[in-house]
Amino acid sequence: MPHTLFLAPVGSDCGLTSLALGMVRALDNRGVRVAFCKPIGQPSDTHAGPDRSPHFIRATTGLKPANPIPLEDAEKLMKAGRWDELLERTIHVFHESVGHADVVIIEGLVPHSDSNYSVELNVQLARALSAEVILACSAANASQAEVENRIEIAAQPFGGIGKKTILGCLINRIASSTRKSPEEIRSEWAHDSHLLRPNRCRLIGAIPENAELAACRTVDICRYLKAEILYEGALFTRRAKNIALLARTVPNMMHTFIPGAVLITPADRSDVILGVAMAALNKIPLAGLLLTGDTGLNTTIMELCKPAWETDLPVLRVRTNSWETATHLNRMNNEVPIDDIERARNIMDFISTHIDADWIAAHSSAPVEARMSPAAFCFRLTELAKKTARHIILPEGEEPRTIRAAAFCADRGIAQCLLLGNPNTIRLIAKHQEIDLPTSIEIIDPDLIRAKYVAPLVEMRKHKGLTPKDAAELLEDTVWLGTVMLALGEVDGLVSGALHSSANTIRPALQIIKTRADAKVVSSIFFMCLPEQVLIYGDCAVNPNPDPETLADIAVQSAASALRFGIPPRVAMISYSTGESGYGADVDKVRKATTLAKAKNPQLILDGPLQYDAAAIPDVAAQKAPNSPVAGKATVFIFPDLNTGNTTYKAVQRSANVISIGPMLQGLKRPVNDLSRGALVEDIVYTIALTAIQAGQK
Repeated sequence: MPHTLFLAPVGSDCGLTSLALGMVRALDNRGVRVAFCKPIGQPSDTHAGPDRSPHFIRATTGLKPANPIPLEDAEKLMKAGRWDELLERTIHVFHESVGHADVVIIEGLVPHSDSNYSVELNVQLARALSAEVILACSAANASQAEVENRIEIAAQPFGGIGKKTILGCLINRIASSTRKSPEEIRSEWAHDSHLLRPNRCRLIGAIPENAELAACRTVDICRYLKAEILYEGALFTRRAKNIALLARTVPNMMHTFIPGAVLITPADRSDVILGVAMAALNKIPLAGLLLTGDTGLNTTIMELCKPAWETDLPVLRVRTNSWETATHLNRMNNEVPIDDIERARNIMDFISTHIDADWIAAHSSAPVEARMSPAAFCFRLTELAKKTARHIILPEGEEPRTIRAAAFCADRGIAQCLLLGNPNTIRLIAKHQEIDLPTSIEIIDPDLIRAKYVAPLVEMRKHKGLTPKDAAELLEDTVWLGTVMLALGEVDGLVSGALHSSANTIRPALQIIKTRADAKVVSSIFFMCLPEQVLIYGDCAVNPNPDPETLADIAVQSAASALRFGIPPRVAMISYSTGESGYGADVDKVRKATTLAKAKNPQLILDGPLQYDAAAIPDVAAQKAPNSPVAGKATVFIFPDLNTGNTTYKAVQRSANVISIGPMLQGLKRPVNDLSRGALVEDIVYTIALTAIQAGQK
């Protein structure tokens, strides 16, 4: 029986769904096998569609909670006095959701003014599920004394403060700086409190107010106002961080032209429209322009401003006047829309960092298994990287995603990043993108340093007859420049590829960094973040058709990489045949590579040839390879050639909609890693972390 934690709301505005999602993320990051269950659904006040909590859990994690009992069904059973039947159905939903979890987070029902049963139902649910209760409360517009009083009152139906059924509390929306550590915030609230004590009501989480998380998308405003879309732009991605009503002259409203602003103005204010267009052309990412009133649009002005609209600025139109429109927007519900997965994920991540997951894991008597879920793996990456304190160079220093990733890494202590690029350009981009560049980020203008690396590059490539002129031309490419700096030991690792091809990133490394003495070739692996675990695929990016010796080397390297990142290596040598069932040159190559890899590392758990299904699925393995130490539980998959590996990784990534981190290059004397040109900021962050870890363990 798993350890069950029941989240009971203290009032209707505590953000119960967000807190429940954050607890799931916190425990998953901690490596705890966690499940989520919402026994009884509650329809949203503003959005139709599936119940929000299970929907967001499915969309942001690998968990698959059962669908909750519809509220109307529960109400019918309660009114008929059939509580036993309702609770039996609840337990069924619970068991469908639990799986093999050690801890289950249960989300209770939020009270509403038109219902008087939610408290009693929460008590019955917690009792039926043998759950410990965590009370969830909001501190918005309330003093600490008021919050504690509410918690004590809410605890009464569950037995009261001090009873074993009350595990502790979560306090949301605390007026505290987000720059303070979670421990500092919890300590400030618990200090001198008569209630928030370990032996009374432990403060398990103290979540500060964060206005950034409240920013809705422009499309949400469009839907709420039922606005006409004149120019769609980045309607689904830009977020409204503030709303400004423009009624004065343009010079007196310039301060409102800031990133994330929704600007409201009458449709006949051509001067304001032109001013907003100029702001957009100056790369200020406004959230949108909202034109109001029944006045006709000046088509000449709108056509003149077309280049500005093409910068992805959303332009909307409503028929109400500006005052009515702004007033209407102020009443907009701040609930996360069902299709805003990004915002739900950001809320989960933020709240999770302010929950004492270590204490919950220690309290839960079930042992904490070092399960390498995607969330746990990514958490492990950043934690390991923090310990290395490595200096990573980013040759694409003027690329916005790269700048944001470097700032994130600096803030979290993941790595010390060096950006190659014009300092003024980088700072201007950061300003327009609202990126706060930490002082720890080093920015170097490549034009000022290229000359001093000409001679070292000539020396490195003298056996190829490289001339100073040719070296100077190569160093015009910042990837070459960064690679030379890496070769000289001035930095610890390099990450590139957001703008450059894989070949442009890897070629300089192969020519001047070269392979380690214990590696036959440079190869690559991808970390495939499947819902239940993280697997390693290799080689999917570098070697087109490796011979048996190279394939064996890739297997040994990949196993070592798996171990380095906390994944127990069980290596499957993949082929179209399993064991001795098939013949042919391709199978023979894999069979020979398996023998060579075992000879290179006799302690390695490795087997092949294995078909993919035999390597991955226990039931298939029992039939095809019953005596294999790897079949059915492989964690490292070695493909026979690049065609197979690259096709498989992309098929799994796209068809199963999983995150793949990589390619991570292995076998180089110093770490260099490539990015996809479509990489997200989080992809760049994780690649920087990977590189820092490689550098720290070379």
